[in-house]
Amino acid sequence: MKSIPIRHIRSAKNELGFTESFSIRDIHEVLNGKDLTQELHRHDFFFVLVLLNGSGTHEIDFYSFDVCDHSVFFMRPGQVHQLKLKKGSTGYLMQFSRDFYYPNDDASRLLLRKASNKNLCQLNAQAIEKLYAILTSIFKEYMEQQEGYKEVIKANLGIFLIELIRHRQHKKDFPAKNILYAQERIEEFLELLETHIFEHKEVSYYAEKLNLSSYQLNTITKTTLGKKCSELINEYIILESKRYLLATSNQVNQIAYHLGYEDVSYFIRFFKKHTGYSPESFRHNFR
Repeated sequence: MKSIPIRHIRSAKNELGFTESFSIRDIHEVLNGKDLTQELHRHDFFFVLVLLNGSGTHEIDFYSFDVCDHSVFFMRPGQVHQLKLKKGSTGYLMQFSRDFYYPNDDASRLLLRKASNKNLCQLNAQAIEKLYAILTSIFKEYMEQQEGYKEVIKANLGIFLIELIRHRQHKKDFPAKNILYAQERIEEFLELLETHIFEHKEVSYYAEKLNLSSYQLNTITKTTLGKKCSELINEYIILESKRYLLATSNQVNQIAYHLGYEDVSYFIRFFKKHTGYSPESFRHNFR
């Protein structure tokens, strides 16, 4: 079965061991005086595009965004996208793997999940300048490689994530402990979903993994996201189905098997129920 093209982190800093974990590039150098046009693909790393000035289009999981000044695009590993960036755009492109930013620290993982749960954040001039300054410091550390530079980069990345979350949220009272607890369980559930969805589609499986009852998990997802746990599972399956239908030429039965369905006819009915289209019709109408 043909897979959606997956890109890996590329870096001029091969000798530093950063190639597979982190890179940051100046957009001016990336464009080199030309428009950038990418085909539909996915990454195995986090992708952060911060634009001081920019124009073009950015399609992420089949939703099209206009590229504009003072914008931050944040993508998680596995998301499918297609970027068209016009020459003259300025900013930074930062990429890093799951293993780069303190993967064994729960607080850091939660911070990263919160920062990456929205693909586009549009900011005012003051906010983008603050984020841009942090990235400029990261870029400087990355290029100069002075002692301890990797830890300095990670520390600055943490500050960047915090500032991004602050700027895109309205001012709120500090959330109560029960709300924080629900948010943490949601983040854990979404991570499990990304990892195990093709093998396990039952609410009970994820509830057990989180040491919750199915009722408790459903209560958390409904309170936090306004949806039942089963709805979130179905939405993820449909999204992955669309990714493969539009980004590959695989037959429907191949896609069904990849998603964990041995009964292809059941998969076709499931897809049509949630989209209004058969898989083939969807591919024909939206490709």
